[in-house]
Amino acid sequence: MGSFLRSLSPEQQVSLMFVLLFGLLLIASGAGVLLSLRERQQADDHTGDRAQRLHDYQALLRNSWLMTLVFWVGWAAGESVAIVLFGLVSFFILREFISLSPTRRGDHRSLVLAFFIVLPLQYALVWNQHFNLFTVFIPVYVFLAIPVVSALGNDPQRFLERNAKLQWGIMVCVYGMSHVPALLLLNFPRFAGKTAFLVLFLVLVVQTCMLVQHLVARRLRDPVAPAISASFHWRSWLAGLAAGGLLGVALAGLTPFKPLQALAMALVACMAGSFGHLVMKAIKRDRGVTHWGSAGRSVTGASGLLDRVDALCFAAPVFFHSVRWTFNL
Repeated sequence: MGSFLRSLSPEQQVSLMFVLLFGLLLIASGAGVLLSLRERQQADDHTGDRAQRLHDYQALLRNSWLMTLVFWVGWAAGESVAIVLFGLVSFFILREFISLSPTRRGDHRSLVLAFFIVLPLQYALVWNQHFNLFTVFIPVYVFLAIPVVSALGNDPQRFLERNAKLQWGIMVCVYGMSHVPALLLLNFPRFAGKTAFLVLFLVLVVQTCMLVQHLVARRLRDPVAPAISASFHWRSWLAGLAAGGLLGVALAGLTPFKPLQALAMALVACMAGSFGHLVMKAIKRDRGVTHWGSAGRSVTGASGLLDRVDALCFAAPVFFHSVRWTFNL
């Protein structure tokens, strides 16, 4: 099998990866349909619990299908289309974040700056591979520019809170997400044409970590921060890290990492993603919603897209810079 894979071109290897992913998703979707039919035929005291588990399973499947389709379209259409595609994802999740937070008339200039200047410029820097500027553009220049533009709006009421909210949304939804397509443009020796495997590695280890953490937490009590998350326990968190780390080692052959490097990179990504997911839950509790785009509150049309990528938004920049530092890229 190893010799067969090595005999394939980079494009054929990536194509095979997507064939396997779509095949697994089809099998999982078929299992979901069978479970749904079984649920309709049975009725007992535990129906509510099983229905909730089935709902969570179906949500995970939708999430997996969405992310796999986005990555496949981005890879099939080329790096330029991938950057545009992720730019659109950033636009929708930033819109979702802002729409569930109150704004004032004095924020309009800052919002125009965020959506129509900052976001396109950030992805243009990725497109042109200006990585040094791309990494500081938002944390330095935009961080300083947003309050200046807001002050020109002549509205001092809750000024600090309003600007902090917008700055935080830009950091998560634009800065964090823009690091995913940036992985496709890294120039590795003897790894040309296969950087899509880096994105696959990142997504799979983070998603596995979050899934295992959620499943283990169901059997535990006394979460660390019950007012924020009922699924964050130290034991479930460690179980998620272990699962993500082991998967990272198993996927080392698809990446430029050696097994120990793959373990370290997986753990770094999983820690950033799991803590980021906890932070986003805290923001949701502050906003009084259980899901971004939840029923009766969504005005974005994104249908809870930020819920599906929040851990990735935190993990991507940490993973990207860890890779660049390790390989001196």
